[in-house]
Amino acid sequence: MAEVCETGGPPGVSAGGEVSGAAAGAEVCGGYRERPSGVAGAVVWTRTTSAAPVRPVLPDGCTDLIWSEGRLLVAGPDTGPHHPDGVPPGTRYTGVRFAPGQGPAVFGVPARELRDRRVPLADLWPAGRVREAAEWAAAAGTPDAVARVLERTAAARLREAGPPDARTAAVAAALGSGRPVAEVARAVALGERQLHRLSLDAFGYGPKTLARVLRLVRALDLARSGVPWAEVAARAGYADQAHLAREVKSLAGAPMGVLLASG
Repeated sequence: MAEVCETGGPPGVSAGGEVSGAAAGAEVCGGYRERPSGVAGAVVWTRTTSAAPVRPVLPDGCTDLIWSEGRLLVAGPDTGPHHPDGVPPGTRYTGVRFAPGQGPAVFGVPARELRDRRVPLADLWPAGRVREAAEWAAAAGTPDAVARVLERTAAARLREAGPPDARTAAVAAALGSGRPVAEVARAVALGERQLHRLSLDAFGYGPKTLARVLRLVRALDLARSGVPWAEVAARAGYADQAHLAREVKSLAGAPMGVLLASG
């Protein structure tokens, strides 16, 4: 779940899941802030809506655990822009965004079951555990304190889930670097159909869609850093600038210039 104005993705995935102290390097855009999480591979973010139209959330291959208005919610991996409706100004959100493939271990369901959905955490976890986490979050007070509650809660779930499947991180890294699907399948010793099933469960969609989403993330990061669009297309792995424009419009719902202007 990526804000239009967001300038960085999750840090690299590593084993563990322990919560450490707050990391430096928060990004700021309007009412949105983020920082690397103490949960390996994740990002903590906060957002307060304003009177301006709420920016759409762009696909990034991630899932999120969110606290807002006294509720714990889960945002699944998106395949297109998500437009929050009916959100009044001043609404606060605090979330932990998990790296592609990390969400199923936290939420206990295959990512495909959450694709393009926002659901209450209570639909996925035992009621007692959700109630306890919600009480801690409600008592936390500040967004930073709420974030620490979410991080501790997620870290506990990751420890219970045990070591992650190394193939998941390898697939995300390989597709994120632009390697072809057939080559990625061979690298992780899977047939292409097996890779497709693994991808649906881990990421919420097949490897070709994941590759498109991660390529979009690369392209937007490059464009926001000031790289000319023709060079963005080449460096991100598009055939040409026209291909870049079509893919951005298809996945993000708006031309590149509109997305950059909104951030």
